[in-house]
Amino acid sequence: MNRPDERGVALLTVLLLVAVMSVIAIAVLDDIRFGVRRAANVAGVGQAQLYALGVEELARVRVGRLSRLDSGRTTLKGDWNGRAFSFPIENGVLTGRITDATGCFNLNSVVEARGERLIRRDLGVRQFVILMGALGIPAGRGQTLADNLADWIDSDDISMGGAEDQDYARARPAYRTGGALLAEVSELRAVRGFTPEVYDRLRPYVCAPPTADLSPVNVNTLSPDRGALITMITLGAIAPEAGARLLAGRPTDGWDNLQSFWNEPLLVDQTPEDAARDQVALRTRFFGVDAEVTFANSSATLNALLEVDASGAVRLAARRWTRDE
Repeated sequence: MNRPDERGVALLTVLLLVAVMSVIAIAVLDDIRFGVRRAANVAGVGQAQLYALGVEELARVRVGRLSRLDSGRTTLKGDWNGRAFSFPIENGVLTGRITDATGCFNLNSVVEARGERLIRRDLGVRQFVILMGALGIPAGRGQTLADNLADWIDSDDISMGGAEDQDYARARPAYRTGGALLAEVSELRAVRGFTPEVYDRLRPYVCAPPTADLSPVNVNTLSPDRGALITMITLGAIAPEAGARLLAGRPTDGWDNLQSFWNEPLLVDQTPEDAARDQVALRTRFFGVDAEVTFANSSATLNALLEVDASGAVRLAARRWTRDE
């Protein structure tokens, strides 16, 4: 016959087992619930990214049509540059935007490629200094910043007035120069001297396409607020305000040929270096694509760069799943 105290212990044991099993069951159910939620989130983000890739493909088709419309020129006809387009989708919306990605200074042009090596390009450095001057950055400081950028990108460790590995090694934490073309403009923040204030001032006027070519600026799509780029191309001969007036007075359908552009009264007496003169283009080589997608409780952001080659074929030059900073 069981004693009363033994029956009490048995009851406590049963209650303890029930409590433990309840905790385990709750934990398992929570894991299942969170697992289902994670799987749904992954599926939602994946679907949103697929929609974003669809926007990129639509942009590719649109850019191809622009190229075929006039193989020699890219103009603002059709009001495509920077204009957002949206499409409703089930449980969400997608928004895309195509921009001319040549209305900027190519940060990578401070160097030039010699085989597999990248060496300083004095003309690119000079243009960068002039652009910074047009944006209110004093010439002395601008020269130092341009030298720092050239030393950051070039293949050697010899300082040309800027900062090299040994300078960055003294930082905390220590790091090294890139020794390669910039993949995106935000890398500029790692270069010595490019403070947040300088970066914010430069950001609307600079870009980092995957080439070291001097900035191929299409003056048929360049907006008047980019008059500083005309100052850059003419190596300071044309003030930003005058450059803005030149662009504001552009023919409705753009300039027919480069000679028409250089024959403008403001430019007719200007004879920049041949390399700088050749930067001016009437046909856009690089197009930017921005896509924003919201789908159910998920979202995706895509930033892509499309390149149109000499034959008119459109290829993907770069893609990032982040906003362009």
